Amino acid sequence: MAEYQNLFTQVQVTAPPEMGIPLDRARDNTERMGGPWHIHLLGRLGNAQIGPIYLGFLGVAALFSFLIGFTAIGWNYLVQVNYSPIEFVRQLFWLSVDPPPPSYGLSIPPLNQGGWWLFSGFFITLSILLWWARMYRRARALKMGTHVPWAFAAAIWLYLVLGFFRPVLMGSWGEAVPFGIFSHLDWTAAFSLRYGNLFYNPFHMLSIAFLYGSVLLFAMHGATILAVSRFGGEREIEQIVDRGTASERAALFWRWTMGFNATMESIHRWAWWFAVLTCITGGIGILLTGTVVDNWYLWAVKHGVAPAYPEVWAPVADPAIAPGAAPTPAQ
Repeated sequence: MAEYQNLFTQVQVTAPPEMGIPLDRARDNTERMGGPWHIHLLGRLGNAQIGPIYLGFLGVAALFSFLIGFTAIGWNYLVQVNYSPIEFVRQLFWLSVDPPPPSYGLSIPPLNQGGWWLFSGFFITLSILLWWARMYRRARALKMGTHVPWAFAAAIWLYLVLGFFRPVLMGSWGEAVPFGIFSHLDWTAAFSLRYGNLFYNPFHMLSIAFLYGSVLLFAMHGATILAVSRFGGEREIEQIVDRGTASERAALFWRWTMGFNATMESIHRWAWWFAVLTCITGGIGILLTGTVVDNWYLWAVKHGVAPAYPEVWAPVADPAIAPGAAPTPAQ
């Protein structure tokens, strides 16, 4: 029935804010900050409560580092439009902070020759690594598994391959991705053309397969739980240890429609691995490009992955040796 198509939360419980479990003060924990307050529209999709948030030393350091790097990029954008706010908004998609030219190699160039890219990239990378450490420590403090920080580490791997590992192996910061919207897209297109079409890269194929697969798995899992929420399916942990009609119906639906079993626990492992392997395989494919394989199309032809282009045109004869050609001075 229509009332059970609960893509949006129909009923919101109004209650005192949830402050969370007590923190272990002996483990150098500071107090949570901000709020809490409730936003009705957010409650239509999930929990309406915002705050309190825990930052701690690592959180503050990560935000401070990101602010330095992000501000450096924004300031360079303003310089490029002669400090005009209107032109800044108008040209935002075209503005870019580019890495140093290849002639500088791995040295530190002047600020206006790619030095700003190194400066902002260093602080943004530092903020990401600090945030990862914060996520890991928060998970340990709450006695959780560390699945979330390790999933985040997969994305960090791909980021570091693009901006650090591969440029170092290639011997030039100029191989890295610029900080800009359209310039980043242009770099991607030029990168693929330069190395013989990245679509022939087998690790790129795996990355795309895992990307689409994880999207499908997450969407179908979310849809399945919503579909059995009238039977208590949203209480997934209880259904793992004490299967009820919700998990039984969901598993039966998956066997009928997808042809394989999925439990309240296993589907999360499937989705986690598919999402993580998207970044891991993508990073491997980028790292091999230019360092091991110079042309992915020729590699694919050599290994039988792609057919060779047919010889449409007849070979052109050298006019210097054609009959009736004028003799050269050497003749």
